[in-house]
Amino acid sequence: MKSTAYMEELTNQSEAQLSESLTEAKKELFNLRFQNATNQLDNTSRIKEVRRNIARIQTVMNSKARA
Repeated sequence: MKSTAYMEELTNQSEAQLSESLTEAKKELFNLRFQNATNQLDNTSRIKEVRRNIARIQTVMNSKARA
């Protein structure tokens, strides 16, 4: 499954890499929302996917902070 492979990739990253991935994902989400507001976005399901990726990154960051 695609999401499990992505989670494994995230768990192998360092804190700095996770932070950078989170920043990039938030920028992408902003751009997608902007495109959606101006009716330029073709694939609206990408917004949902990016939001879930942000949640996955934050979950891994929180679990590493607790450990």
